[in-house]
Amino acid sequence: MTAIRANFGPLLAPGLRELFFDKFDSYPTQYAELFNVETSTRKYEDDYGMSGFGLVPEKPEGVGIIYDDPIPGYPKRYTHSTFALGFRVTRELYEDDMYGIIRKMPKGLGKSMRMTIEIDGANVFNRGFNASYLGPDGVVLFSASHPLTGGGLSSNTLAVAADLSETSLEQAIADISATTDDRGMLQMIRPKKLVVGPGMAWTASRLLESTLTPGSNNNAINPAKGLMPFVVNNYLTDPDAWFIIGDEHQLNWFWRRKPDFDQSNDFDTQDAKYSASARWSNGWSDWRGVYGSPGA
Repeated sequence: MTAIRANFGPLLAPGLRELFFDKFDSYPTQYAELFNVETSTRKYEDDYGMSGFGLVPEKPEGVGIIYDDPIPGYPKRYTHSTFALGFRVTRELYEDDMYGIIRKMPKGLGKSMRMTIEIDGANVFNRGFNASYLGPDGVVLFSASHPLTGGGLSSNTLAVAADLSETSLEQAIADISATTDDRGMLQMIRPKKLVVGPGMAWTASRLLESTLTPGSNNNAINPAKGLMPFVVNNYLTDPDAWFIIGDEHQLNWFWRRKPDFDQSNDFDTQDAKYSASARWSNGWSDWRGVYGSPGA
């Protein structure tokens, strides 16, 4: 049987696919530390907020029950985007490759896909103070003026931006504990993890892991010790920014299709073509349960 040049692509596909996923999986996952990660089977996912009810009033004998209505919240649609990148291999390159060039190409593609995922996830935080990126309620993710559907405003950031310190962390935790729903009812959210960039890892460690109060000559205990762990995200762009994620939050990531490696042939050029692609969406439906400061 005569070998046809255009058929050489499938011969390379299994090995290159393995190399792609080896490189893709070699990078530790960080985005999953930030989001509720779910799978979607639709073109998009819709999220609708709804307020709870107010306090239960006393009912005098013989008087009818007072009825309350929930207040519609702010809708959020997660529309999945497609991300894709590829490379081509000529028959001549395949025949003359003496230096393992072809084997290196899918490794680079795997790295590119992993970096894209991580950067896209971190950008929800990187853009959290940027007025060009507004959420369902019409303001940025970290704002002192989130409108409540029941009336009034609320905040998930410091009144005055500050670097991470014992004082600012204490204030943040107090603010989180005072978070209410749209009817003014306490949400009882507890801080679950502190998120910082690489340059603040030592500061976070001193604040959350020291037995005694950091930076003090007194033998006072450190009340923040063991309060929550901290995670380092290498893709945060502001070295001074820091964030707290609560035990309940609406930072969401939807996988429509996880990364895949594919192959086909071009009949005219006799090139083999390889690509990696995926579909996902991310963002936030509600600001409660996440707190941030851009630093001083």
